[in-house]
Amino acid sequence: MTTTSSPTPEPVGAVSPSLTPRQTIQAMSGLMMGLFVAILAGTVVSTALPRIIHDLGASQSSYTWVVTLELLTMTATVPLWGKLADLYNNKLLIQLSLSFFVVGSLVAGFAPNIEVLLGSRVLQGLGGGGLTALVQIVMAAIIPPRELGRYSGVFGAIFASATVGGPLLGGFLVDSPLGWRACFLIGVPFVIAAMILLQRTLNLPTVRRDVKIDWWGAVLIMGGVSTLLVWSSFAGNKFDWVSGWSFALVGAALVVLLAAVLVERRHPEPIIPMDLFRNRTVTLAIVASALVGVAMFAGSVFLAQYFQIAQGYSPTKAGLMSLPMILGMMTASTIAGALITKYGRWKIYLVVGSVLLPIGLGLFGTIDAQTSKYMLWGFMLVLGVGIGLVMQNLVLAAQNDVPARELGAATSAVSFFRSMGGTIGVSVLGAILANKVTQTLNPGGASSGGGSAVPNIKDLPEQVRVVVENAYGDATADLFMMSVPFAILALIAVLFIKEKALLTTSGAERRAAEEPDILDA
Repeated sequence: MTTTSSPTPEPVGAVSPSLTPRQTIQAMSGLMMGLFVAILAGTVVSTALPRIIHDLGASQSSYTWVVTLELLTMTATVPLWGKLADLYNNKLLIQLSLSFFVVGSLVAGFAPNIEVLLGSRVLQGLGGGGLTALVQIVMAAIIPPRELGRYSGVFGAIFASATVGGPLLGGFLVDSPLGWRACFLIGVPFVIAAMILLQRTLNLPTVRRDVKIDWWGAVLIMGGVSTLLVWSSFAGNKFDWVSGWSFALVGAALVVLLAAVLVERRHPEPIIPMDLFRNRTVTLAIVASALVGVAMFAGSVFLAQYFQIAQGYSPTKAGLMSLPMILGMMTASTIAGALITKYGRWKIYLVVGSVLLPIGLGLFGTIDAQTSKYMLWGFMLVLGVGIGLVMQNLVLAAQNDVPARELGAATSAVSFFRSMGGTIGVSVLGAILANKVTQTLNPGGASSGGGSAVPNIKDLPEQVRVVVENAYGDATADLFMMSVPFAILALIAVLFIKEKALLTTSGAERRAAEEPDILDA
């Protein structure tokens, strides 16, 4: 595969001149609003989950599934959205993904039981998968990589604040008269506003060519990934890690994914072009992104539960406890993006962030139910800065090193594996946490694998409360310590990424130069 390492020729044909900063901000405003609310929907429930699960009479395994189902659907569909972005009008696709999100949010807000709530999370994940891939693809289409750092910093700050700020808003809503259902409904008006804003401000060239959608590839990829994620959620919960069910599910997933690879190698328009993996930068960015996903999602999901159950905070206070991580992620992402645009250097930020990740996770591996809030704030700041420096810059590195026609596939591949890493991380770590807590509270008894109800800490007698707090505190520390090796592997992958000069033409301009006959204004 031939990679691009120098600026492409001037645009030709129907592509309009580069946008002014004002026009770019106007075009990005609706994207950012929709993205913020969609990501928020995935994290706002983390603080509210203990109350949601308690009110609906569900179990610890359901706690994990409310998060996992959205991540699973988002993960499995990101490659499909990314490929569609290389073939169809991105503006239409973004509107469609926002529509899925609105429907899912309305269903979740009025869900009468845990089964309906889980179904609604599938719809939200479908919309979230579209936005995760499409927003970054559109950014790359209208903004040159050299300038993308500044806007990527803003994107990273929005992603980070929504990822970690969701628990803060969720806690506030749960403690308010609106209750936990507002966590799902509050974003609907903003998404509708984003759709209207996008209709007015976002204008993109449209691909005009005969297309062949790789439906078999899409089905096989989603089927294989979903099977693998179902196994990671159930193993250690419904059945043992080493068992007949484990071998059956993993074996089936590998067979389906192998079939997907064979289909992708032969299809003229593959969902995930296999040529991408011949590109060293893209491959290493994918590996690092998957490993970083474990740290990012584990931090937002399990810390919210730790604050409420192990330390006894209310949902609102638990959300406030996450502010240092939000500030760390936002500040690091924004400053790094501005410096990348100014000086054109980007690898140093990846390396620094990748060093901070295992340090932050290791620090959290020392916590217990009695750890002071000041120490926790310091730990969160370290972890937040690490994630902020790494997450978005991995996407930038990949986008800068592929032909314009593969921008969608490359961007979605990095996002896909980040989401997959996070989903598997949440599933596996959630199952381990449930088992550790069960074994601590019921020593010598049969492990329920997370089948017992999540406790409402305020309803427990004093002696029982202390035991439960210690059980959740110790189990949470173990989860973070288990994440450290993954962060170290991410650091190794980042060190092998070769820094290349950032291009100075946008994706649309490069596409016009590469294939002048397929774009129509």
